[in-house]
Amino acid sequence: MKEKGLAAILLICLASVLVACDRDDHGFGRKVTKIADKVWTFSQSHPDGFTLDIHTMTCPAEGIAVSYATTQNSHSRDQLEYVVSHALQHDGYVGGWFSRDEGLYYFDSTRLFPEDSLDAAIWFGKENGQHSVFILSSSTDIPLTGKVAQIIERGQLLAGTTGDYRPLSYKEPETGQYWGFCLDVAGEIAKTLNVTLSYVPTSWPMLSADVQAEPQTFDLALCGITITDTRKETMLMSDGYLANGKTILCRAADTGRYQSLADIDKPQVRVMVNPGGLNEKFARANLPNCTLIVFDKNEEIPNQVAIGNADVMITEITEAPWYVQNDPRLAAPLLDKPFTHGEIGVLMRKGQDDLLALVNAVIARMKADGTLRRLHEKYGLTYAY
Repeated sequence: MKEKGLAAILLICLASVLVACDRDDHGFGRKVTKIADKVWTFSQSHPDGFTLDIHTMTCPAEGIAVSYATTQNSHSRDQLEYVVSHALQHDGYVGGWFSRDEGLYYFDSTRLFPEDSLDAAIWFGKENGQHSVFILSSSTDIPLTGKVAQIIERGQLLAGTTGDYRPLSYKEPETGQYWGFCLDVAGEIAKTLNVTLSYVPTSWPMLSADVQAEPQTFDLALCGITITDTRKETMLMSDGYLANGKTILCRAADTGRYQSLADIDKPQVRVMVNPGGLNEKFARANLPNCTLIVFDKNEEIPNQVAIGNADVMITEITEAPWYVQNDPRLAAPLLDKPFTHGEIGVLMRKGQDDLLALVNAVIARMKADGTLRRLHEKYGLTYAY
């Protein structure tokens, strides 16, 4: 009798568990349907795609979205239920995009990574058979087989830099240490990729050749490189991250003598420039009557002017203030009236469009969160954005 009573109790308990599970299944199913209805309605007004937090029905502004392979190729209202069910049991995000060619809206259960975890997002994307990952804050698609993925796999970003352009890129001769505004920007790019940063020496005369060399000697170049149409014809250039323009350095005692290009464009005025860059090109195009001196080491030209071996240096509004602040013998009388107006950007070889998109995304983020402004203040540069 005791055994029969125990068996009856066990059957009652099992039945209770089954009923409870059945109720839970129905409850979960109703929840899935309710959320799927909301996601479907949301998708009809967002044909360009979205990433949606299905718990709050809001779109996150930041993160790296990567789809789960198991929900790949889900479309239609019925298949959306499976996607929502998966998302509820995993990360709680659903992504959607409309294929105009097929007339179908595709949905995926999505995982969201922090934007400083691009390496982890790419590895997850590879594990799930994806072609790319998507950075939400900048709407940037990063393919998993491009240049960015190669850099992450290497674990190192190679940045070409001249190391002769204070305060943008400078290599201390005694220690070999690099510092400067542009190199801090390179650091932000490396941080986003979660890789180490290494500098590869280049020079202004060899800059374009080094960027396009086979095999590649570095991934990108930054050292105060002005964005020009000529450069963009054969290479890629990022969005600008620093305002720039041609100006002069002269001895403080000669400030009153040089107030225009006409004052400089005279045979008795010795104008010194570094070889191969835009300073030399500007001088040859705009100062045909001056005595032009090409001096190999850009970082030594200000001192050459200060000690009297030249009268004027053609330079940039980015470089001139540093020398004026650090050498009382020098002045920049036309600093507020630059001869040209432009911007400085990152230089890359053709075919690295994914790296260009990433670099532009980093620059946009630095502008938005104040990082770029703080770097301008750190180096005494004018913030012009």
